[in-house]
Amino acid sequence: MSLGYAKKLSYREDVGSVGMPEMFDSPELLQKKIEELAVMIRKSKHLVVFTGAGISTSSGIPDFRGPKGVWTLQRSGKGVPDASLPFHRAVPTLTHMALVELERAGVLKFVISQNVDSLHLRSGLPREKLAELHGNSFMEICPCCKAEYLRDFEIETIGLKDTPRRCSDKNCGTRLKDTVLDWEDALPPEEMNSAKEQCLAADLVLCLGTSLQITPACNMPLMSIKNGGKVAIVNLQATPKDKKASLVIHGLVDKVIAGVMCILNLRIPPYVRIDFIQLSLRHTVKSFLSRKT
Repeated sequence: MSLGYAKKLSYREDVGSVGMPEMFDSPELLQKKIEELAVMIRKSKHLVVFTGAGISTSSGIPDFRGPKGVWTLQRSGKGVPDASLPFHRAVPTLTHMALVELERAGVLKFVISQNVDSLHLRSGLPREKLAELHGNSFMEICPCCKAEYLRDFEIETIGLKDTPRRCSDKNCGTRLKDTVLDWEDALPPEEMNSAKEQCLAADLVLCLGTSLQITPACNMPLMSIKNGGKVAIVNLQATPKDKKASLVIHGLVDKVIAGVMCILNLRIPPYVRIDFIQLSLRHTVKSFLSRKT
């Protein structure tokens, strides 16, 4: 499938550094860092996770700045890459499900996501524990009453435009809008404010699969440092924030998180898809004539 979201974005010449080489820590160093990260998480009282495209690549969704990422290939004139399956059929990864378990265990307090693939919500992460800074390709919102509608299909538009549907509240009926930002759109205040509050309260912000280049989102994890917190980064490429981090791990996110969960003695739950359907039943009352006896 071609990534509709990337194709719908307005053209932008400067998308930051792309195609940087991937780095892999040696097996010995990787294990040492995984153990160190597990200790940091175990000691944390307010863990916040900040996620990017790198946590979804194992589900078949390409990233943006990797060697075969969306922006990397576009810059070389090769167009938008294909995903290995339709966007709506992508399922949460091991990392997504590990975050669900960490939240259930009371370890993880909040997730800040730059992704628009809806995999955090599909995984079962509570909506109130999630800030989607760049929107959600499967969500519409009512600009009047703020009701959210999570769909099982990708919304037709991006850039906070009107969609073909209306709010189902009989007292509202306002035309819905998509929630995905285009380049020039400002971050949604509700999501941004929640993210900032959580980063300020965090004693550890764990950045997973993000190049930390898109502003202003990329600066949020560093807010924790101002209040004595720490930042840990798991990414295959170098990021501009590496020097500020207490720990930087160059390894596959799924592998790192699986190792951490093992040390913490926490089981990663399997993803179970649950589909909701709406039925409309009509009951017809028939009149029966009494028969002569």
